[in-house]
Amino acid sequence: MSATRGRFGRQELHGIDRIVRNIRTGHFERSLAGLTAVGALVTAGEIYFEHDKASFGKPLMWLPVILGPVGAVAGVAGVVSRTAAKTALPLASAAIVGNGLQGTYLHAKGIAQKPGGWRNIPYNLEMGPPLLAPLLVTVVGGMGLLAAVLRREQ
Repeated sequence: MSATRGRFGRQELHGIDRIVRNIRTGHFERSLAGLTAVGALVTAGEIYFEHDKASFGKPLMWLPVILGPVGAVAGVAGVVSRTAAKTALPLASAAIVGNGLQGTYLHAKGIAQKPGGWRNIPYNLEMGPPLLAPLLVTVVGGMGLLAAVLRREQ
């Protein structure tokens, strides 16, 4: 571990060593729950604008917009309450992960329905629904699931 002596003679950890210590002592769980809340709101806002461009042509386009605030509330609750971090946060996060995987499938299907389908991939990837964007939502849900399984500080 890389450490130096601080002002009061205590060892101070830097970089990855500090993160590892925070995970071992349970300090990281609350931070990750908070990051999940912020990430859920940011992605829900971005999804809203992108799906609005498509005029919310299919009712399922509303689901990730609705799940964003649900994930944010669960993330904030996970910061405040250990019980919420172990119940509400993993439920909301699992729903977000599932919706992200569903969105990836639906976006791939949308690309296939464009003129030329997958044979015209350079054009359809650019002009069709963004193929990898729903996976970003999945990452936010994954952060919430990770926060739920980490040890919480006493």
